[in-house]
Amino acid sequence: MTATHTRPAHTAKQEWATGLTAFAAVMLFLVGLLDIFRGIMAIAEDDIFVTTRNYVFEWDLTGWGWMHLALGAVAVIVSIGLLQTAVWARVAGVAIASLVIIANFLSLPYYPIWSVVMITISGFIIWALCVVQRGNLFDLSEERPLSDERQPSEERPSHRV
Repeated sequence: MTATHTRPAHTAKQEWATGLTAFAAVMLFLVGLLDIFRGIMAIAEDDIFVTTRNYVFEWDLTGWGWMHLALGAVAVIVSIGLLQTAVWARVAGVAIASLVIIANFLSLPYYPIWSVVMITISGFIIWALCVVQRGNLFDLSEERPLSDERQPSEERPSHRV
């Protein structure tokens, strides 16, 4: 007697969880990519950013650029892990997004509007990664079966004459 293995049915909760994780992965990738570009700008050309005197967290702009470059590179790597729905990537994603928030808070006087935008996006990343329960995720890299409403044998009939 042979046993047939069936996959458990996909639920709406699992679909939402997978969607939120995919959202967090894409947004973390974008945040990382933008941080990489921002770090390169700060390293290469110090005159792009406005420097503010008498700021409590006064840093050398080149050092600040290296910090953003490193955070951006790690964020891109972690976002790839999020597409595999790895638990380590979820934990690292929350940590990296938190560090991006802190780094952008510290760089508010240099580029204020963009720092607020990056803080907001990173907050959404943290929310998306924390709201999803571990058991509700699908592997985003695997091919998902067709939904229950439409099986391969029930595809639209062809109109043959």
